[in-house]
Amino acid sequence: MTTAAENKLLTETKAGTPMGELMRQFWIPAAKSSELVADGDPVRLMLLSEKLIAFRDSSGRIGIMDHRCPHRCASLFFGRNEEDGIRCVYHGWKFDVDGNCLDMANVPPAQDFKQKVKAKAYKATERNGLVWVFMGDEANMPGLPEIESTMLPEDEVDIHFVLREANWLQGAEGEFDTSHIGFLHFGTVMKAAFDGDNANRFAVANRAPEYESAETDYGQAYAAYRPAEDGETYWRFGQFLFPFWTMPPIASIDKNILTRAYVPIDDENSMIVIIEKRDVMSNEVPPEGERHPGHPGVAVSGDYLPGTTDWNGRWRLPENRANDYLIDRDMQRTQNFSGMLGFVLQDQMVTESMGPIVDRTFEHLAPSDIMITRVRRQLVRAAAEFEASGKLPPCAADPAIFASARGGFFVEKDSVAWLDAYRDQMAAAPLRLAGEEAAE
Repeated sequence: MTTAAENKLLTETKAGTPMGELMRQFWIPAAKSSELVADGDPVRLMLLSEKLIAFRDSSGRIGIMDHRCPHRCASLFFGRNEEDGIRCVYHGWKFDVDGNCLDMANVPPAQDFKQKVKAKAYKATERNGLVWVFMGDEANMPGLPEIESTMLPEDEVDIHFVLREANWLQGAEGEFDTSHIGFLHFGTVMKAAFDGDNANRFAVANRAPEYESAETDYGQAYAAYRPAEDGETYWRFGQFLFPFWTMPPIASIDKNILTRAYVPIDDENSMIVIIEKRDVMSNEVPPEGERHPGHPGVAVSGDYLPGTTDWNGRWRLPENRANDYLIDRDMQRTQNFSGMLGFVLQDQMVTESMGPIVDRTFEHLAPSDIMITRVRRQLVRAAAEFEASGKLPPCAADPAIFASARGGFFVEKDSVAWLDAYRDQMAAAPLRLAGEEAAE
């Protein structure tokens, strides 16, 4: 059982907390590149409970910094983004994307001390449509993670953000809980609903799989397995990658180039960042009304509420806690298990129903939760080790380690051990090579 102390460590990500400091040693996906326009409006951005602003300067560089002006703490959200810097409207002090003070407009030149003032700014960069930020020790800043989906050229990748009103770990753990696919997502689907070559038919023929898991240099790998045809096993492989990445087995492993990050906004809100090879979801959902216009798997509308400038005003689904996720009870009785459409929305409903931070001391975990328990232990250990000695998981220093991971499902002969089966599948499904040049 997870103790109250462990739950606190796992869920708190503010500066100075063990988990918060661990997460700050990794690059974090913060925004879509398209959200920031040169000399455009600053964007409020909260990450790991820090209130930040993001902007693109006149030269196209990204700035991510504390929203407070270091002079009198007025918010730079209201600042003027002009001539390669953000200028505070209170007294005219101006800062570049690195936090350097460029001008003290209300101070006589003889009394100017701008070289001694710096806004709290974080290193930021872009790759393939994503803005990344590093909030940790810049002396030990690694390269961007070589996660396969993040290295695809921009015209081959789809990126979706979804705000979730729950702690980051609740969402991430939903990805490790592979047995729920046979209930929440495919609860009324029969084996015959799938095409003859779609291995998902085995997931609905047997909704109680068995499991394997193993620790890796990037996090934790697991597989749920069920009988398939005579002498064969149906495997659903998933991955956890430090500090908050998941690779759920949404599609067959040969094309499941898909990763989801569960980025903490604060301790009670998170942003799901879905990064996937275009069309990875096609033909993977059953014909019971689960498919819809827009992004398959997010929500029935495929749309978002109009964005606001609030700290949590970006990427909100119209189906939410306030309207009971527009659950359709007639649909639930006659068409599908949940009464709503879209895998992410279905997950959102159950995850947020637990409350902003679930009390894990109330749980009664089962063998199907083996991946959840092992990832928790691994996270607790990693955060404690970093706090005690500065030791980090190997992938923090070597981003190429991430390149060996992929999730997905497949069928293999019973005689092949689970990790050998995975390696065989990966050998037949080439990864984007670590270090391969990515489109900027």
